[in-house]
Amino acid sequence: MTNKLSCSGWQHGKRALLPSAFIFLLTACMVIGAVTVSTSAKAHQIKAAITTVLFNARTENIEVMHRFNLHDAEHAVKALFDKHADIMDDTDTQQKFADYVAQHFAILDANGEVLKLADVGFEVEGKHFWVYQETAEPPTLVGLQIRHNALRDLWPKQVNTLNVEGKGDIKTLTFTDSVNLLEVSFEKQGHHH
Repeated sequence: MTNKLSCSGWQHGKRALLPSAFIFLLTACMVIGAVTVSTSAKAHQIKAAITTVLFNARTENIEVMHRFNLHDAEHAVKALFDKHADIMDDTDTQQKFADYVAQHFAILDANGEVLKLADVGFEVEGKHFWVYQETAEPPTLVGLQIRHNALRDLWPKQVNTLNVEGKGDIKTLTFTDSVNLLEVSFEKQGHHH
């Protein structure tokens, strides 16, 4: 008889644990959800752009591709131009933003001579706004000096990351805080006979 009682008591205790376990699980899910929302909100507050400077051996051009988060570009055009500026659908606003980027970006050779960049175009693609530029690659180029201040006048915490590709290993430059000019140098390419 004591066996039956202790067994039925255990069964009753097990059923009592189920609601407690369910409440614990529900609370844990809510906490995890709140942390995830908080983290993604903070992650989105990070202002960042990525630029690729590509040495295209086929065309012998230096191609520049700037990628901005569309959300950041939307806020930027309202602050830079006017509160009704529309980077999503208005080509005039898109052109003004592309011009703004071009004015805040420069490539110089190792001697400090500016390489004149031609504006190639711009586009909205998914969650990004792209600005394209290019210039002919100079015959002798031992390095570059680069200035990338786009959006840094609006947001001091803006981070502009730049990758130089097509001249040996990829070189990454990061424009943060008060950094205005960074440089890369290229190893002399050996000639193969």
